[in-house]
Amino acid sequence: MENRENTQRNFIEREIDKDLREGRYKEVHTRFPPEPNGYLHIGHAKSIILNSGIAKQYGGLFNLRFDDTNPTKEKYEFVESIKEDVKWLEADYGDRLFFASSYFDKMYEYALLLIKKGSAYVSELSADEIREYRGTLTEPGRDDPMRNRSIEENLRLFEAMKNGEFEDGKYVLRGKIDMSSPNINMRDPVLYRIAHIPHHNTGDKWCIYPMYDFAHPLEDAIEGITHSLCTLEFEDHRPLYDWVIRECEIEYPPRQIEFAKLYLNNVVTGKRYIKKLVEDGIVDGWDDPRLVSIAGLRRRGYTPSSLRMFVELSGISKSQATSEMGLLEYCIREDLKPKVKRLMAVLHPLKLIIDNYPEGQTEELKAVNNPDNEELGERTVTFSRELWIEREDFMEEPVKKYFRLFPGNEVRLMNAYFVKCTGCDKDENGVVTAVHCTYDPLTKQGTDMEITRKVKGTIHWVNALDCAGAKIRLYENIVDEEKGVYDEEGNINLNPSSLEICSGYVEKELAGAEAYDSFQFVRNGFFCTDPKDSESGKPVFNRIVSLKSSFKVTV
Repeated sequence: MENRENTQRNFIEREIDKDLREGRYKEVHTRFPPEPNGYLHIGHAKSIILNSGIAKQYGGLFNLRFDDTNPTKEKYEFVESIKEDVKWLEADYGDRLFFASSYFDKMYEYALLLIKKGSAYVSELSADEIREYRGTLTEPGRDDPMRNRSIEENLRLFEAMKNGEFEDGKYVLRGKIDMSSPNINMRDPVLYRIAHIPHHNTGDKWCIYPMYDFAHPLEDAIEGITHSLCTLEFEDHRPLYDWVIRECEIEYPPRQIEFAKLYLNNVVTGKRYIKKLVEDGIVDGWDDPRLVSIAGLRRRGYTPSSLRMFVELSGISKSQATSEMGLLEYCIREDLKPKVKRLMAVLHPLKLIIDNYPEGQTEELKAVNNPDNEELGERTVTFSRELWIEREDFMEEPVKKYFRLFPGNEVRLMNAYFVKCTGCDKDENGVVTAVHCTYDPLTKQGTDMEITRKVKGTIHWVNALDCAGAKIRLYENIVDEEKGVYDEEGNINLNPSSLEICSGYVEKELAGAEAYDSFQFVRNGFFCTDPKDSESGKPVFNRIVSLKSSFKVTV
């Protein structure tokens, strides 16, 4: 990455190169600053990968810092989940774990400095009145009636706020900037508010809390961050970021640079929407594999390297664009294809009986684990008179160009023999319960007969005598893509078919699959062992992605 030509480097790298070349900074120090008010999603993955990657690329430092300045929404549960997500994405912050709440004393001192300089004042306008006084995009704001309160009175009131002498909402501390600024963020923003709420980190010590726009630049400055990389919605806040740094007389000011968010088309990412899905019981938690939370993606079977590939292919730019889920699916296929075993699993079982195969006999056959990776070697699979096949691999009355089993047709059983269908059994409702075949013992895989004789169909199977039962979950988008993500009232258009649970059979070795183990199930896709619902000898497999897609990727 370091050796790429300047024209190939993204705009953030070019800006950092310029800063280092001109001596603005001697090193690079970045951070990922999540608010612990929910689980992280795919958009946060871009920020984690970008910030940690930039620090590593330049031999600098990377911090994980929790922006925990709003105790009304924050939970320790979210802190732990975020730490797990960041570590899973291999963003190495080492011992550089920080909390904004650790700086509350220092932030209070900076607030006092602003008051003493005449750059901040205590206001008793309500939130609605502050909005009214702020003006509009076309009209300037009006001065707060208390804007010219004396420094002494402001200091007294701010200390009384800190000491808990007022109820919530009675007073706020505002920055004194410019009520006629074309940037509404600069029209005397609120810096502190009263909130008599215990904090998960500081307990009852504080009843006033700094606002994000005041706290964030100070957190960066205190930690020695050089480049504060954030998404585009903070671009209009940058003048306020710089004002706080300047007015608080920070000796080594950090620099904010904005980049475009990562958006996925037809996908639910907003925390409040995901929270509602969780609370309404539509999903089984923030880590439901249908969600694009990082925990959900991990549980489904996505890998850190697949997400890094996705972020790289999506690009880093200032122009907002939307990526397709098909690109993310392409990345996990490319990552897993050479790495995992290709095993046989039957999702919708139908019994296959080979009438001329000796009863009670079991045969061992060899199967290649991955044709694209010889290092994964071979395995032994067992074969007997009774097998399980996919129900869709038999049709009593076949449609045109159907090359699998139907009466009189011959197919190849993968890794085994040719079999010819002779008929089927049905129950009283006419439902097929078993398919009957005969096999040709001369067509065993690898024999000359198997090579020279041709059949058009090959189907997979598992041995009914020793296979393992398994619950297999097939996922689709939780959003009804034809209707779009949200309806006119802002509710999610749910896909009623987003989850299908199959009671299937898998090769016996899969009975011992461990959490997060990934495999390719022949013809059915890539699957991961669910870490939450699997039990010893009773695996649950989540389909990560199907084998093919019509999505085209230009690399």
